[in-house]
Amino acid sequence: MWWSYEDIQEQKKRVQKEIVRRKKRGENFEPLMAPKGNKKLCTTFWGQAWCRNLENYQVYESRLPRGRSYLRQGNVYQVEIQPGVVSATVAGSYLYQTCVHIQPLNRGHWLKIVQQGAGEVASMLDLLAGKLGDGLMRLLTDPDQGLFPKPKEIRFDCSCPDHADMCKHVAALLYGVGVMLDQRPDLLFTLRGVDQSELLAGASQTAVESVAQSNEELAGTDLSALFGIDLAEPSTVLPEAPDSPAKKTRTRRSKR
Repeated sequence: MWWSYEDIQEQKKRVQKEIVRRKKRGENFEPLMAPKGNKKLCTTFWGQAWCRNLENYQVYESRLPRGRSYLRQGNVYQVEIQPGVVSATVAGSYLYQTCVHIQPLNRGHWLKIVQQGAGEVASMLDLLAGKLGDGLMRLLTDPDQGLFPKPKEIRFDCSCPDHADMCKHVAALLYGVGVMLDQRPDLLFTLRGVDQSELLAGASQTAVESVAQSNEELAGTDLSALFGIDLAEPSTVLPEAPDSPAKKTRTRRSKR
């Protein structure tokens, strides 16, 4: 379908009027701010790792660049990350409700990650400081056994008329997750439905305090408040993985 310049301008005006109306109604309708131009979309390990994982979905290769463009233009609003779901309002010809459903990480799978990482206490503390040791990095980002979702665990929903598995609005939201992880990497654990504090099983309060004393940026910081976990009485007992895997949930699978 051919769109003229006037058509596009009319669409933008219509969308902006709707945004103004929602704000007047009391909604905190704010865009997710992302770098514009040629700057890197994500700058931290977590944000970049999310985007690399996303770009492995080669079947969506033609959709991903449009999604980045939508995000950089400030068209993604009200991003929320909760266990198993990411939602947002994405501006296109109209305002569309867009959701990405991600299957929670299997409990037994997660406990195996916890147990395999138990001997890397220093790397666990690096995780809290925003830095990862090589061992923990490989463990959490392994494409088959790590923390990031696989295509079969993802399902997309968008109110737009595009019936493709991944429309440009979904692509924009998925890249938006990477930007969010730059700011709050703990949201990845929230999304997968796991408790990041379990990675600290066996770590001692002394070890935590030594990180704060040796790192000027963290010195004097309440690490418990900063990362939303209780470090006052760390557990020394690792949780055990269940004998049998959790029952799998049926979902409409996305294609790689």
